[in-house]
Amino acid sequence: MSSTNLEGRSAVITGGLSGQGLAIARALAGAGANVALGSYLGEAAGRAGDAAAYPGEESAAAIRAEIEALGVTVHAGHLDVRDADAVRAFLDAAEAACRPADILVNAAGTTAEQPVSGHSDALWEKIIDTNLTGAFRMTRELLPGMMARGWGRIINIGSTAATVGWKDNPAYCASKAGLLGLTRCVALEGAARGVTCVMISPTWVETELMRRNVAQVVARAGGSRTLQDALADIAAQNPQGRIIQPSEVAALALYLCGEDARGITAENIQITGGALW
Repeated sequence: MSSTNLEGRSAVITGGLSGQGLAIARALAGAGANVALGSYLGEAAGRAGDAAAYPGEESAAAIRAEIEALGVTVHAGHLDVRDADAVRAFLDAAEAACRPADILVNAAGTTAEQPVSGHSDALWEKIIDTNLTGAFRMTRELLPGMMARGWGRIINIGSTAATVGWKDNPAYCASKAGLLGLTRCVALEGAARGVTCVMISPTWVETELMRRNVAQVVARAGGSRTLQDALADIAAQNPQGRIIQPSEVAALALYLCGEDARGITAENIQITGGALW
């Protein structure tokens, strides 16, 4: 059990209703923090094609109830970090429910494989706007309050893609490299006012998004190879012979929110099991 105590703190977590964001939400709430969880909800966005790929209202309600059982206040709802007005509306509701944010975790993210040759503007903009500009928008809104109160933690969920290129992933790699630059700038801006900013960069993490993306690659390739075959190959490429789990990312995020981590800022901390990508 972690010794980090976050009672009286409030956290905003984008992408907080699934994957790494949800694992972090559970960890912070378990340490006593109120949590505001914003995710792109396919149903709320009014796009029928998104409902299968993103959490829905029913899932959000179930997660809210689960985390409230830990004895903390929870706000959960639709958040499209690509929309500045939606960001402001979500944060207003989050503050009303959970008090001003002391912690921001930028975990919302998306990806899609497409080579540079023939890469569409629309896909490039979607990935950059979600992974990089979305984190900027959230930080721009919450950093001033943290600085004014003299305490804050900003954690950006990056990737080994920030420092290692990968074929057919130009937008994703560019977005994570940009997020690292943003992390370092925010860290310097907040340093004198008690605000730290760190990027956690894992290799492959076994989430539903990861499994869905791998399944799409397998389907495009055709043949007899299955999703399980592909996951086994990914695990075999890791020196530890396994795929990193969301709980590992969450444990590090929780530590970074504690007082013992107040000197850790402007860093890119990798969780890779020894893998380069």
